[in-house]
Amino acid sequence: MTPVTEPGNDGHPARSGGTAPSGGPALADEPVRAGGSTLSGGPAGSSVSGAPHAPGYRPRRTLPLRVEAMRQLRRRRTLVIGAILAVLPFVLVAAFAIGGDPGGRNNRITLMDTATASGANFTATVLFVSAGFLLVVPVALFCGDTVASEASWSSLRYLLAAPVPRTRLLLSKLTVALLFSAAAMVLLPLVALGVGTAAYGWGPLQLPTGGALAAGDALPRLALAVAYIFVSQLVTAALAFWLSTVTDAPLGAVGGAVGLTIVGNVLDQVTALEQWRDFLPAHWQFAWADALQPQLDGTGMLQGASVSVAYALVLFALAFRGFGKKDIVS
Repeated sequence: MTPVTEPGNDGHPARSGGTAPSGGPALADEPVRAGGSTLSGGPAGSSVSGAPHAPGYRPRRTLPLRVEAMRQLRRRRTLVIGAILAVLPFVLVAAFAIGGDPGGRNNRITLMDTATASGANFTATVLFVSAGFLLVVPVALFCGDTVASEASWSSLRYLLAAPVPRTRLLLSKLTVALLFSAAAMVLLPLVALGVGTAAYGWGPLQLPTGGALAAGDALPRLALAVAYIFVSQLVTAALAFWLSTVTDAPLGAVGGAVGLTIVGNVLDQVTALEQWRDFLPAHWQFAWADALQPQLDGTGMLQGASVSVAYALVLFALAFRGFGKKDIVS
């Protein structure tokens, strides 16, 4: 017996469930998963082929950067990181005041020994003691917590159902995370320069190798050093961001990025690896010191930046590719 179908409002036969083909963007007999993907295998967040968008919907206007930036700025961990970076220069000044002026040991002058020579020297010393590990933490935190925290709060699928396209979601969160990471790296030397100048005066940058850079020449060199440190940390940012897209635990993403960075530092100390260490980002983490030489030599910084950017591009690509195919259930 041939089944009888009821006509829809437009005269066409209705599907099972009563929804006409032109009645909406999704068919009633094609269930939708969390995140907007259909059970027929389409990628999450995509619409049914040929279905029109809602009036006024613009994918590029979803999740504006200012909205994401304000959300991240109001979080407690952002305020804590900012407070730690702002307080560190004061702690070092107090340490030098208690322990006395640093002096050369074993007839060897280091950057630490010239820390109290001027505000510029103090700033360079703060970068030296923080670039290896301290500045890794805010980068891993801002980039590793950004997507995984949404998953842990069970709000990620609702963002995608808004609907916010997956690529737009990742771009917004990655851009804000990198901006906050850059702000953290700028905040520390700025506070150090102000505190150091107040404590030790404004003067030339005394070089451990001998000679000095005039104060006017030292500032651009310090800015170049900070810029290189940010570029060198892109590999940590990319690693944390990729881990943030594959796990629902923010602590796992942040801790994994920091842990693997520490492993890279340990491997760099293994001299038996010889030239293989050149492929480790950690091998070039202090190449910024070349910017504080009488004659600027950027060879080491160029090599280090190339290694870091190469790893970062691969990890960012993995993050976008994996998240685009991931079934969001949290």
